[in-house]
Amino acid sequence: MTITVREMDGADVGAVSEIRVRGWQAAYAGLVPQEYLDAMSVEEDAARRGQWFSRPERTSRDLVAVGERGPVGWISYGPWRGEAPAAPGAGEVYALYAAPELIGTGIGRRLLDEAHARMRGEGFEASALWVLAGNERARRFYERAGYRADGEAQDDPYDGIVLTELRYLRAL
Repeated sequence: MTITVREMDGADVGAVSEIRVRGWQAAYAGLVPQEYLDAMSVEEDAARRGQWFSRPERTSRDLVAVGERGPVGWISYGPWRGEAPAAPGAGEVYALYAAPELIGTGIGRRLLDEAHARMRGEGFEASALWVLAGNERARRFYERAGYRADGEAQDDPYDGIVLTELRYLRAL
């Protein structure tokens, strides 16, 4: 499969929402309450994403991996959002998803490599991201890409269940 990576545009919002919702439902089954996953809606996500994407003040950058059928992966990155910096000059990968049936084909790595290159070009010296503690597949993926857990954690509630996210960091 031939994949190209390019900037996301407004026409990609629906496809990115489909990738994100299906990605959540596949990756977080057994980690996030099933009721929460079942209630996720591509249409609602696309409406929120479309509003967010059209905001001129947004600081995130979004890339899509495009194959023969259109967008098959998405990554969002930008400035570190936490109060204290994760590391000097750190940016943050906010989200990375590939179509669930294409996980393991290199799409995520292509997106991550391109985001890293662009982050370096924008002056970031390091990249941080958050991963659910129980998401072993994602943790292995990021570790193979040079990320290491730095000991920081945060809790996120989902339908009354608190899930722990671990912060990962790597130099760019």
